Amino acid sequence: MKIRSLALLAGSVAFVSACDGLKEALTAHVDVVARAQDHELSVDRLAQLLGTSTLQIPVNRETARIVTDLWTNYELLGTAAAHNDSLADPKLIDEAALGVMANARLRRFMESVAKSFKSDSASEATYNQAAGGLLVARHILFPVPGGATQQQRDSVRRKAEGIRTQLTSANFESMAKKYSGDPGSAQRGGNLGAFRRGEMVKPFSDAVAALRPGQISPLVETQYGYHIILRPSYVMAKSDYDAAFGQSSAQRAESVYIARIDQEMNITPKANAPALAKAAARELPEHRDDNTEIATFKGGDLTVGRFVKWIESYPPQMRLPQQMGQAPDSLVRDFVKSMARNEVLLKKADSAGITVTPEEKNQMHAEFKQLVLSLWQQLGVDPKQLGDSAKNVPERDRLAATRVDNYLGRIMSGQAQPFSVPTAVQTVLTSKYKAKVYAAGLDRAVESAKKLRASADSARLANQPRSQVPLPTPTPTPAPDTGMRRDTANRGKRP
Repeated sequence: MKIRSLALLAGSVAFVSACDGLKEALTAHVDVVARAQDHELSVDRLAQLLGTSTLQIPVNRETARIVTDLWTNYELLGTAAAHNDSLADPKLIDEAALGVMANARLRRFMESVAKSFKSDSASEATYNQAAGGLLVARHILFPVPGGATQQQRDSVRRKAEGIRTQLTSANFESMAKKYSGDPGSAQRGGNLGAFRRGEMVKPFSDAVAALRPGQISPLVETQYGYHIILRPSYVMAKSDYDAAFGQSSAQRAESVYIARIDQEMNITPKANAPALAKAAARELPEHRDDNTEIATFKGGDLTVGRFVKWIESYPPQMRLPQQMGQAPDSLVRDFVKSMARNEVLLKKADSAGITVTPEEKNQMHAEFKQLVLSLWQQLGVDPKQLGDSAKNVPERDRLAATRVDNYLGRIMSGQAQPFSVPTAVQTVLTSKYKAKVYAAGLDRAVESAKKLRASADSARLANQPRSQVPLPTPTPTPAPDTGMRRDTANRGKRP
């Protein structure tokens, strides 16, 4: 009987949970766009922020989601401030910064592995042979302005030819400083340093490759103008060439090592990896705990959740999620494979005993705490500021929410600058406080915002003063062409 009672209880709980899920699906929170702990962003409020904004921003779902995410992050920061919660839990910070710390460990591991790489050394022979397509050059540029006439081009060419007759290897550097129109290299005596053949426009790189060390080219024409090129001797180019050659050799050795890892560990993205990656990139927070396999390797796999953590470890200014959304599937597949490879290398770093030091962790924790304080101050919700006007947590919470809403309003009216909340801070916030965005409410807000924007645009046009200049009346039927009418479409074009 006891067992039967427990079974009935479990069935009842499951039924209640199912009913709650059905209720949520049916109501779809159509009047609410997002919730952040005890606060709501209503459809009407988001529609007002978008539809009446003085900023030249499109009213669409993407923009609405950006504003909603700002509101959510700001509200959670306000909630933490109201509770005087510095978010300085070391375990939570370590978990949130997992990707950043993993990248640091990988760098150390690869640096240690690189010491075992056998790399070639630069020499005069490799320089003369342009081994690996590596070249060094100096040049003097005589720029030709866009839209120049043939007469103007000829004038620039004659000047360049005159300078060419005066050049030697010995005076090339001083002449480049005096005559070159390339501001990036002129002050360095025309020195472009070391480069691979494919890194320069073809006429230029072909001309350099055709020169012997110490030789000066005739005039070379590119889209930038006319160039005179010196391929310096190895003695002159040694510092630039040797450094670039060593780096190139190390990169080749690393590529061989990576290829061997890929083969030995059988790193394989799933067939639907591009679709999974792009879906995760669109809504990173929703996929942080996603255990769906996106790639496999010998002895393990890469889940979507781990993939998200790697993405979030990259600097925000790289806009990696946005780039992934626009990239071809083949490129996304390669990126997924590289993240799976990171997982493999991280296991090797573990085996090699490469860890983050306690001193590094302490520094990261201190920086995190200072970052949270800075974010509070930007929003005007520093706990000390809230405490001056509110006595208890509920009052401070309401005050913080009001200040967040006001700040968001100032952003949308162009009176304040938005700021992003770093991913690590977002992760800690959402691990301590509840937050959710509702797709149905987001869509409703966009539709309402479009109507508000259309109404505002109509009112603005109606309030514009009428023009005092009479507008021409269109002619219903074009006049017959007698041969005397000028064809304005062809005006200014050469026959």
